[in-house]
Amino acid sequence: MLQCCKTQKYDLILIILLKNIFFVSLKKKKKTSYHMSGAKDSRRCAVVTGANKGIGLEAVKQLASNGINVVLTARDENRGLEAVEKLKEFELSGEVLFHQLDVADPASIAYLADFIKTQFGKLDILVNNAGIGGLILDSDAFARACHDAGGFPMGGKYWDKIAVQTDELTKACLEINYYGARRMVEALLPLLQLSQSPSIVNVSSFLGLLENIPNEWAKGVLNDVERLTEERVNEVLNEFVKDFKQGNLEAKGWPTHIAAYILSKAAMNAYTRILAKKFPNFYVNSVCPGYVKTDMTCNTGLLTVSQGAQIIVTTALLPPNDKSSGLFISHQGVLSF
Repeated sequence: MLQCCKTQKYDLILIILLKNIFFVSLKKKKKTSYHMSGAKDSRRCAVVTGANKGIGLEAVKQLASNGINVVLTARDENRGLEAVEKLKEFELSGEVLFHQLDVADPASIAYLADFIKTQFGKLDILVNNAGIGGLILDSDAFARACHDAGGFPMGGKYWDKIAVQTDELTKACLEINYYGARRMVEALLPLLQLSQSPSIVNVSSFLGLLENIPNEWAKGVLNDVERLTEERVNEVLNEFVKDFKQGNLEAKGWPTHIAAYILSKAAMNAYTRILAKKFPNFYVNSVCPGYVKTDMTCNTGLLTVSQGAQIIVTTALLPPNDKSSGLFISHQGVLSF
């Protein structure tokens, strides 16, 4: 009788082990990797997109330093896992997990949402940081222009020699920078609504200020908060893409340089205002991290990644009694859209 009980016990252990191996195997098929030392806990949890390097990685580090459990996401699984390994050098009070994510792929976002639901049951903070420049940049020419301008170069006299814009990169820039952020919010909204203090931080840029868009119609649509909707933002972007393809940017009053990036960030800022109005119990803000030394700026920035990430994290961790929402926040304070 005793021998029979022991056999049943070992059989049960074997079954549990096999189930765990099968579970991990399924996760790998979904191109999903993660690290977690335990089950759900009561700490706040966050997701940061585009976080395998630069501002995103530093934002993960600073959030985890504040006791937040953070899901570090990246398109490239190997780079994401390497980023998590780098963070193990620091004594972080929050846990850092990795999950593969392509914000341009709805299926990839759905896998992430399922993962967060399983691991945490809710989401407290979403940092939409993933983004691309939307152009082919000559890094040496850009560095020279930054030196000549004494900062970020503005104007055609610089950009005619620095970068090339294409239809393909323009589309990709809008898909990742703006529509990717929208997909993330829409997919994770049910989990954010379960938080006592949900926060969405859309990482934007001073280039997204409406003053950088000469087209008065587009500027008027994006600044009309009372009538602003996702559909109206789509109208502006569709018109921009049409004019870009036809070579009519200057004739129609669009930015002629860094055009897709400017429009993507202006659209993101408009989306911030839409969300803040639609969900008054959320903290939804756009943040300009400043001119930071990253790969995107060819490391020509004036601020460190730590300084750039700090304003993002500070905004994400606004105290419960702070009613700041629907704002464009920078190191200089609140900016006008």
